[in-house]
Amino acid sequence: MRIRAVDILITVAVTAASVYPTVQWGAPLDVLLALLASVPLLWRRQAPILVALLCGVGTTWLSVTDRLFDQPYGQLVATYTWAELATPGWRLFAAVGTVAGVGLSLIVPQESPPSFGYVGMMFVAAYALGTGMRARRDRIAYLEERTRRLTEEQAAAAGAERARIARDMHDVLAHSVGLMVVQAEGGASVVRTDAARAEAAFDAIADTGREALVQLRHALGVLRDQQPEPPGLDAVASLVEQARRTGLDVTLTRDGVPPVPADVGATAFRVVQEALTNAVKHAGARHVAVVLAAEGPALRVRVSDDGRGGSSGTGHGGPGHGLAGMAERVAAVGGTLRTGPPSQGRGFEVDALLPAG
Repeated sequence: MRIRAVDILITVAVTAASVYPTVQWGAPLDVLLALLASVPLLWRRQAPILVALLCGVGTTWLSVTDRLFDQPYGQLVATYTWAELATPGWRLFAAVGTVAGVGLSLIVPQESPPSFGYVGMMFVAAYALGTGMRARRDRIAYLEERTRRLTEEQAAAAGAERARIARDMHDVLAHSVGLMVVQAEGGASVVRTDAARAEAAFDAIADTGREALVQLRHALGVLRDQQPEPPGLDAVASLVEQARRTGLDVTLTRDGVPPVPADVGATAFRVVQEALTNAVKHAGARHVAVVLAAEGPALRVRVSDDGRGGSSGTGHGGPGHGLAGMAERVAAVGGTLRTGPPSQGRGFEVDALLPAG
């Protein structure tokens, strides 16, 4: 609405400046030509080339007949407009037409040489102003698009970070609370008959709780702009030891484990943690085998149990997002994950192949 008001104001001002001298000293045809050289500016944004052509015809006719009593205001505004709004091809066409019209307007009436320079500078200035405005508008559009992309990237990064924190919270809490529940149940069952076993179970609960607090601090430290060191392959042994305290028979095999980046080591740790949590809470397993091994340029992480997951399909299929979160973690570092019954025997197997480089 403001742009339209500006166009109307410009058109009225140019028309008044162009028509007034012809009304005083010109003929009716001169008035019509002055109107042709100014009124089309009302549609200069919708059709800049056509408006420049109409204004050019009126201005050139007045100049050739020596009836242009003042400056070519309409043609100057039209030149500014097509320099700002027209496409490159149409700008070239309009520039050639403008040069031809201005040259004709000066040569036929036999204007003095200084007039050529004076008029030429006016049109060059109008073209430069239009080109500058076009560059400014393109720059603003570029900055707006860049801001939009940065906003989308920041929103995506924030969403990914929230998902990462949610996965860490799930892994830590599900694993630790699951172990604590199993240990508490075992300790309560023998508290009156075997005080030593009950005491060991409660000690294990305390150790598991302290370990959970440490991991929660790691997971939430990023919220305080800290850079906590994530648990890696070296911490897998503590997971195995915690699972053993629940009465589960867990073995850990390390076969030429390659050095891996921190994010890959953290992913391997979380895979083992989630697999052991499921084995303790859902599978009803008695034996679990954890294998960390080099496989070509990659790290193989395999956790197999002898629970009921392979036969009934319920051992690892309970509610929650553990397996989905595990798949997201593995995919995030460029690895592959397979979960389900092992190739031989019964039970459930989590098999991840993670890049070592």
